[in-house]
Amino acid sequence: MINSVGVFAGVPVLTALIFLPLLGALLLLLTGTVTTSSKATFVKSVALGISLLTFVLSLFIWKEFDASNAGFQFVERYAWLPQWNISYYVGIDGISLFMVVLSTFLLPLCILASWQSIETRVREYMIAFLLLETFMLGMFAALDMVLFYVFFEAVLIPMFLIVGVWGGKNRIYAAFKFFLYTLAGSLLMLLAVIVIYRHAGTADIPVLMDNLRLPASTQMWLWLAFFAAFAVKVPMVPFHTWLPDAHVEAPTAGSVILAGVLLKMGAFGFLRFSIPMLPQATEQFIPLVSWLSIIAVIYTSLIALVQTDMKKLIAYSSIAHMGFVTIGLFTLNLQGMQGAIFQMISHGVVSGALFLCVGVVYDRLHTREIARYGGLVQKMPHYAVVFLFFTMASIGLPATSGFVGEFLVLLGAFKVNTLYASLTALGVVLGAAYALSLYRRVVLGKMVHEDLFKMPDLTVREKAIFAPLIIVVLWMGIAPASFLKPLEAPLLVLIERHQEALEIEPPVRLTGRLTELFGEKK
Repeated sequence: MINSVGVFAGVPVLTALIFLPLLGALLLLLTGTVTTSSKATFVKSVALGISLLTFVLSLFIWKEFDASNAGFQFVERYAWLPQWNISYYVGIDGISLFMVVLSTFLLPLCILASWQSIETRVREYMIAFLLLETFMLGMFAALDMVLFYVFFEAVLIPMFLIVGVWGGKNRIYAAFKFFLYTLAGSLLMLLAVIVIYRHAGTADIPVLMDNLRLPASTQMWLWLAFFAAFAVKVPMVPFHTWLPDAHVEAPTAGSVILAGVLLKMGAFGFLRFSIPMLPQATEQFIPLVSWLSIIAVIYTSLIALVQTDMKKLIAYSSIAHMGFVTIGLFTLNLQGMQGAIFQMISHGVVSGALFLCVGVVYDRLHTREIARYGGLVQKMPHYAVVFLFFTMASIGLPATSGFVGEFLVLLGAFKVNTLYASLTALGVVLGAAYALSLYRRVVLGKMVHEDLFKMPDLTVREKAIFAPLIIVVLWMGIAPASFLKPLEAPLLVLIERHQEALEIEPPVRLTGRLTELFGEKK
């Protein structure tokens, strides 16, 4: 039976949103092998049309969403495995709403960005992206643990193919490294899901968020199992080494969706599982997450400063920016958590735009080496302006989305621990250093290499890609309440639930004996 909230004009809206890209992928599968340029254009047009339709549907959901409601909306539930009390159960709250919209927003831009750069196996490439969209949307909307895990793991398959088939010369190595890292962490998560299911007798995420009560020692083990999966996805230091390789070898659109959406899956997992279901363990491991986040912000920023490859520099900057996200989430106060989720959205747009900026010059010169560029402002003034805009957004210039997220995270962190906040703030300075250095070396200065003089400025298609990204960054920077308001109600409930759980049972301290921490005698 479908909840009436999730149905519009007789159509289950959220299910339609999730599986519309899959329907498009099946349609492309029936078109047969692409043998001519006209057929390739048809395939691209179908993929673009389906992705745009999906985006419009997500905007409808946003329009109809009640920002004052802390609960899940557009809820749909069907029996899937009734003998085990497992169902197809989906819905969105203020947190998952923007992850859904971000995913649908970036997909059409990825297809446009691939319009000319992808020339082989075009049909399969478009199918992979449409499948990826279905799996991402399903994961963000899933309200059943088993369903969440299925979508969470399914995302690996099309992304593995995108990197491994259409990537650079070391694509096979990068694809397998990405796959093995994320799979290893996810298997531990599966064990945690099984333990929770056996204890509670249900896989219903909202029920577990409200009612799951586990001994503190059991929470410790489960929290670490979830952490293994989510920390790899974020990625947090020292589980980050797969990301630079994946970014460097992935096609431009693959890097956009990897940085824009896939990195957010780990932080989203913390919000769905670790924080609400395991409050005592979460409270205990806050120092661990905080220090790993601070190390990520400072360490990867320093590494970014010495990079010679543009993509690798932006990849390390992504790790640093996601460090802001994780430290904000675990402040467990409204400002810090709102800032963390806002930063997730902002980073998805800005980092995606920066990878597209790299893709523009790579398509012309077929190299990402910073030393091969310089003085592009002389031949590509429009490109120089666009690149500067997103560079400023990346370093948190006021009136851009980057400023709001970082400011709120630091505000929340200062309320909790001044040392944490002060060290995290160093990332703002270091971020400006590597971002402005990259811009200076690529865009400013003299043109030394002759082939740079032949590089054309942005095309109409490229301007059409960057225009909506610029609008969103300014919208988020000038009117952040549009994004912060829907986050407030679910986060306040999450924080209140966490505090109540700690009052019932304070966290176990690591200074205790090992038997007190881990020993649970039956």
